[in-house]
Amino acid sequence: MLLQRTNIQEKLLKERRKTGTGDDILAQVQHIFKEDRLREKGIIDTLKGIDKKDTIPFDIDLLDKNRIFHIKQIKKICINYRLRFLDTKYFKGKYPQKALDEIKYLENKHNTSLHSFKIIAPSKMFVLEKADDPLLFAPMGNGYFYLIHKWGNDLHPLRKLSMWPYKSFENLIVFIILLSIIATGIIPDGLFTKEQDFSQDIMVFFFMFKSITAVVLFYGFALGKNFNTAIWNSKYDKTQ
Repeated sequence: MLLQRTNIQEKLLKERRKTGTGDDILAQVQHIFKEDRLREKGIIDTLKGIDKKDTIPFDIDLLDKNRIFHIKQIKKICINYRLRFLDTKYFKGKYPQKALDEIKYLENKHNTSLHSFKIIAPSKMFVLEKADDPLLFAPMGNGYFYLIHKWGNDLHPLRKLSMWPYKSFENLIVFIILLSIIATGIIPDGLFTKEQDFSQDIMVFFFMFKSITAVVLFYGFALGKNFNTAIWNSKYDKTQ
């Protein structure tokens, strides 16, 4: 049985349900915006100097709750699947006509102008023209983003597992240790000595650990790799 490909939009919805922002998402967003407006009323003159491109005045009543995501949910999904969340000016892929139509539709529906777009995509899509599950967002303010359109191919079902070692330094160390144990286990007994005991197994393990660590470090430095937690919103690191 073939494994199903990974749909990042579905993963975002699942992550949002885990954090407790489900059916009442519109009410929560509206409440947060209302509180902010009351708090900012006394300092409105000061806020005029802030870049207004961070917020788009959507009509809350016309929004689809299944398209609203918080930056914390986006960050977690990007880290788990080694994806980037960047301004669209860094995106090298092509935009389908349906995405452009959706932008025009939302602008007409909400009587506003959309701007400051962001996109979720694999790192390679900010370097080359690919088509692996890009998701286009517009900022709503207060850390919330509205999903405008998703296109391209879903991610490979094993991507999360294959990107697990890149997630953090701790994950990489655990991966190297597991790989070293496996490598030690497949070394035939008696390869180094006629009678191999536990202490010699430990020596072989450390040899494998050092060798694999050296290869990983060389590979990482040579290709300029970095951990998922460091690159998910980095516009400077263009490596995959």
